[in-house]
Amino acid sequence: MFVFDYGYLIVAGVFSVIGYIIQQTLRGKFKKYNQMGLQQRMSGREVAEAMLQHYGIADVQVVEGRGFLTDHYNPVNRTVSLSPEVYQNASVSAAAVAAHECGHAVQHAKSYAWLQMRSALVPVVKFSAMAQQWLLILAFITLNTMPSIMLITIVAFAATTLFSLVTLPVEFDASRRGLAWLDQSGVARGAEYDGAKDALWWAAMTYVAAALSSLVMVLYLVFRYMAATRD
Repeated sequence: MFVFDYGYLIVAGVFSVIGYIIQQTLRGKFKKYNQMGLQQRMSGREVAEAMLQHYGIADVQVVEGRGFLTDHYNPVNRTVSLSPEVYQNASVSAAAVAAHECGHAVQHAKSYAWLQMRSALVPVVKFSAMAQQWLLILAFITLNTMPSIMLITIVAFAATTLFSLVTLPVEFDASRRGLAWLDQSGVARGAEYDGAKDALWWAAMTYVAAALSSLVMVLYLVFRYMAATRD
């Protein structure tokens, strides 16, 4: 059996707990605001289509996906995929999520630099993510005999960390665009707007937690590498 040192397990455990708490809070916020109806009575699909039309984006299709909170924008096939709860419901949660995902479509249409950078990193991150598990096991086993393996592992983790950090401005900007449109269009104002903002803030916190966890993990691996090479 491969044994990692306690430091790694503690760091991973702490951030797993933090991530879980944020995810559960987000689910609670979504359910809360999913029960708050919109005065405009627009479903998530209608909100998305209206926002895309406002920005003159005619080549993006709004489709219904599967699962809970699986909403996303796909820049490859140009689709805004909304989960059933968002696609069908006329609620504050649905409007917030739909507007956020359309915010990504607007970023794409306007060649938003951070989105382009994140898209360019995808192939590298996919490869790094696949290799990380095995590299990490090997790195801890050979830390005292072949510390270079740990250095390679650090590079792999650094790639995903960079992706997580680049994702932050992309997600915050998409929410900013979505909230601005909800307010300016009159789709969500007053308590509805405040609820949408609250829901998207907690959604953003999931990305913040992931980025912070990834950054701390890289720093921890760097310290372990430096300690091994110093001995």
